[in-house]
Amino acid sequence: MNMFSLQDKMNLKYLNKIEFWVVSIIYGFSVLILISNGSETYHEIPYEFEKEHVEFSYLSNYFLPELFRYSLLYFSFLLLNFCCLPALYKKRNTGLNLFIIAVVYFFSGLVLSIVQTYSKAYQLVQYDNIEEAYNQIFFNSFAYSAWLILLMAIYFGLKKLSLALTEDQEEGSNKQMKMEIVFGAAFWFTGVLIFVATGAPLDVFLCWSLVVTACIFLTIYSVYYLIPAVLNQQKNFRTYYGKATMITLILAVPIGIIAALASGRGELFFIVNLFHIPAQLLISTQLAMYVYKTRHHTEEQITSLKKELGKSDANLGFLKSQINPHFLFNALNTLYGTALQEKADRTGEGIQKLGDMMRFMLQENMQDKISLSRDIDYLNNYIGLQKLRTSTTVDILINTEIEEQFTELEIAPMLLIPFVENAFKHGISLQSPSHIKVTLQTKNDILYFDVHNSIHLKADNDPEKLKSGIGLENVRQRLKLFYPNKHELIIRESAKEFFVHLTLNLQKNK
Repeated sequence: MNMFSLQDKMNLKYLNKIEFWVVSIIYGFSVLILISNGSETYHEIPYEFEKEHVEFSYLSNYFLPELFRYSLLYFSFLLLNFCCLPALYKKRNTGLNLFIIAVVYFFSGLVLSIVQTYSKAYQLVQYDNIEEAYNQIFFNSFAYSAWLILLMAIYFGLKKLSLALTEDQEEGSNKQMKMEIVFGAAFWFTGVLIFVATGAPLDVFLCWSLVVTACIFLTIYSVYYLIPAVLNQQKNFRTYYGKATMITLILAVPIGIIAALASGRGELFFIVNLFHIPAQLLISTQLAMYVYKTRHHTEEQITSLKKELGKSDANLGFLKSQINPHFLFNALNTLYGTALQEKADRTGEGIQKLGDMMRFMLQENMQDKISLSRDIDYLNNYIGLQKLRTSTTVDILINTEIEEQFTELEIAPMLLIPFVENAFKHGISLQSPSHIKVTLQTKNDILYFDVHNSIHLKADNDPEKLKSGIGLENVRQRLKLFYPNKHELIIRESAKEFFVHLTLNLQKNK
């Protein structure tokens, strides 16, 4: 945990350095542009000043106001992003940092108000009296200051969220959805930054924020819920477009109301929806469909590759772990000893079982699915050989209750044998009382399989002691690949006993 925390701190420190230098370079470049423009001998009078017949000075009406505005943005970002907001996130000195943010807000609003009386001096003559003009300029400046702090807080939140998602070990659609929400928020934030830099009015911020938020919502909702629901109901994509259109029209009402109330202008209800409705119907619905189809195709390819790789790894793993040299030598030694004692029956039985097992390993084990009866034959042959090996020991009890009559069920090969092989590997001791019980039955295409065995520690010189149990881990992976949401595996272990219960739905997909 300490190492993980240290790594987080190192990543955050590296990111902070990048942020500082990027922002500083942007600030320095902006100031350099102001200075280079000021070195020109002639400056064109802005249209607004010329229209209102207001005297224009590049130094007092443009250079100094813009310098103050850029400096305010730069130092406010440094203070909030590197000091106040991280402290609030960690809940340290909450009261002091909230006070600092409040001071930044009032100071920024005041500075911007004074600056705009120079940079927008042409607005002073548009009002009936100077007091009304100052009131409007001050109101706009403090609103700009509030937006400034809000955007910096959102930026900090997006940064933290991105770091958290990057380091999160979670997999699947939940993490993917979170990443897409962050991407959408970053897209919205990029637009806002452009509007801030260009000094766009509040109405543009409102329209952009409401429309983009609706786009993000509809796109993500369609990809993860709406389109899958339509396809599960076996309906065509026209149904999806119809439902998406309905959602768009429903969203138009609250979006328009929020825009009208926030701006104090009733006509903004219709203006926002002039952008909202086409954006949803022409962009969000089409983007969601494209993302869903592309992702679905990619997931199918990945699943297919995983199954092929899983099958190949599983076959190789089983070839290495099930019929390993140690077991073969034991089986051959057993057959040799039996041949000396009894000249025919048991020896022939053992050789036949071993031959059937090897034939199964070389042929049917390579198929995707085999009949359940053939897999049970292999299981019975394995248990039969192990009984031959342990038949001379009185204190070993091997009990099997395996159903013999099966319907035409199929199963992925060698899903059951790892549990039995594990039971014989760890449950049998020639020096101590041991027991193994294997039960198998089917009911309504559901297979119920139980293995219960004693546990004995292997001797230090036993080759099986160093085995890692590749069979059990391998079968877990194969169950996830071939029977997702169609199996239940319960494994319990105590100091002296080991128990496995597997429920497997063998019904074919229709």
